Amino acid sequence: MKKLLLCGAAAFILAACGQQDGESRQASADETAAAAAATTPELGEWGVDTGNIDPEVDPGDDFFRYVNGKWLESFEIPEEYSSYGSFTVLFERSEARVKTIIETAAASNAPEGSLEQKVGDFYAAYLDNAAIDAKGFEVLAEDFAKIDALQTHEDVARLMGDPAFGASTPIGAYVGVDAKRTSQYVAYLTQAGLGLPNRDYYLDDKFADKRPKYVAYIEKALTLAGVADAGPKAQAVFDLEKRMAEVHWEPAKRRNRDLTYNLKTVDELKAFAPEMPWEIMFETAGLGGENEFVLREDDAVQALAKIFAETPVETWKAYLKFHDLNDHSDVLPSALDQASFEFFGTELRGTPKQRERWKRGVAAVNGAMGEAVGKIYVEKYFPPASKQQMEALVANLSSALEDRIATLEWMGEETKAQALEKLSKFTPKIGYPDKWQDYSDLKVSPGEAFRNDKNASEFQWNWSISRLGGPVDETEWGMTPQTVNAYYSSSRNEIVFPAAILQAPFFDPNADPAVNYGGIGAVIGHEIGHGFDDQGRKSDGDGVLRDWWTEEDAANFHVLTDRLGAQYETYEPVPGFPLNPDLTMGENIGDLGGLAMAYHAYKLSLGGAEAPVIDGFTGDQRFFLSWAQVWKRLNREEALKNQIATDPHSPAEFRVNGVVRNMDAWYDAFSVTEEDDLYLPPEERVEIW
Repeated sequence: MKKLLLCGAAAFILAACGQQDGESRQASADETAAAAAATTPELGEWGVDTGNIDPEVDPGDDFFRYVNGKWLESFEIPEEYSSYGSFTVLFERSEARVKTIIETAAASNAPEGSLEQKVGDFYAAYLDNAAIDAKGFEVLAEDFAKIDALQTHEDVARLMGDPAFGASTPIGAYVGVDAKRTSQYVAYLTQAGLGLPNRDYYLDDKFADKRPKYVAYIEKALTLAGVADAGPKAQAVFDLEKRMAEVHWEPAKRRNRDLTYNLKTVDELKAFAPEMPWEIMFETAGLGGENEFVLREDDAVQALAKIFAETPVETWKAYLKFHDLNDHSDVLPSALDQASFEFFGTELRGTPKQRERWKRGVAAVNGAMGEAVGKIYVEKYFPPASKQQMEALVANLSSALEDRIATLEWMGEETKAQALEKLSKFTPKIGYPDKWQDYSDLKVSPGEAFRNDKNASEFQWNWSISRLGGPVDETEWGMTPQTVNAYYSSSRNEIVFPAAILQAPFFDPNADPAVNYGGIGAVIGHEIGHGFDDQGRKSDGDGVLRDWWTEEDAANFHVLTDRLGAQYETYEPVPGFPLNPDLTMGENIGDLGGLAMAYHAYKLSLGGAEAPVIDGFTGDQRFFLSWAQVWKRLNREEALKNQIATDPHSPAEFRVNGVVRNMDAWYDAFSVTEEDDLYLPPEERVEIW
């Protein structure tokens, strides 16, 4: 965790496609204007790029490769990316547009304190490698002096809690909606503090080769910063993190919302984990006035408190110095920045080349002042008509699920009534927030990349804790409009679709309706489906975490999810790295339910009429082609291993093949028989929602 701050843990996200990946595609204002005036689809003649179809592949054997095969065979991932696909086409487009917005702000000679000044100076300082290198590690002098002055564990806790220090700590904190009292915010405490992606990298033999390389990176970082005895200290830091990893919950367990809500008063927390100087840390963090906290991984937090007390202060000093370096490596001298990339980018994800500095600068501005940029983004690039069409599609998908719930054979009437009530209370948010974040208190200085990074983190933390004690702000968004993604929040019971995802291949106002239903329709269904997946189903229509299911219906649900999990546990994208169905279950349910909802809504939209045949493809075929086109993606092997170990989303291939083989309509559309590799007998196909 970085800077005692996490994003809301209650959000279920469509895909992870942020600044690590991108596709070299830029858009200018002229291009945008042309797109707005266009009357033909962006992809192909009706919304699907049929040039990617490989006719040599039987769709029943491998639908993912049938639809995307020619592209998969001919395309090479650019050196600066670990994976590449349809999502990143739009990511790169959004990135280029934001670059233009930022550069315009930077050239405006705006007055001190204005948003334009802050955006422009933040970006310019980030891009100025020469100035960063010239300052060297002296920018860390104040931090390192504070670390060197630590004498007691109380001193360590005080520094760990300081948002102005802002580096990883073994126990993290964030503010979110209280899952059982959804009209208020609460501070959550969670396991944190590891430099490697998760506990598996410290403990699983599959990642044994990464561990000595991580120790070498820690040593290099400390050496570059002039820390004495870097070798022994690096090993001590790793040993400490390994001990922490041993008590961390595994990723699949962390998904279980019944286990991750453990409300305690401060007195109860002190009795539960007395080794941590809680009051000192809370006071420094600005949480001194809070009397209640929710522990996510309760026994892990308890064990981490013991580890905190048992670890010598000298080891914590080395740990804090390393994480201060590591967490801010991109705004520290180039030698450290490159060393960080070589380990985290190349070694862990297989990416050969660091991304261009301007692209990373755009990501940094998005992270620090995303809504300031987003306000301009939607004014320039998001037509009102797109929002109106999305509102209609969301309504259609909700109607489709309402129909489907009413006819479920495995669910009783009592639970159906509760499910329909929950569906009726879904809040859709489309395009952009109605209220924008105020950045008045954020201080940005010219030529101070490191300090600006620290200030941005402190600002976000202070904004976050300022909400405590007040009512929940229903206008808040967890993503910026320029983000190519979508999410569902269980505690708010809302589905959110940023402006940047509302483009082809997901949504194209000029595409055939079947394509839009198979693209953005299925994405909408996916997010709605998260409200009824294995974890989202645990909250009611008001977002309250409670059990509203009858025992019989819950048992029936588990029978279906167990059957789905049994399918996914047979998938092994990399030899020796099978999928973990407990980790990916929520996303798999979202995909399966989302596509089924979208197909139902598409049929409703036809009003009983037959869809025309276009280019030799029926409406049903075009619908499924669109779904597979959305998930077109190539991955480097190391990135795929990383995804399997850490990501609740199944790799793209299985988001296609693993879903369609459970849908009767797909079998009919492509004449799939028991001779085909993806064939499942009707009694083995899983339909949940």
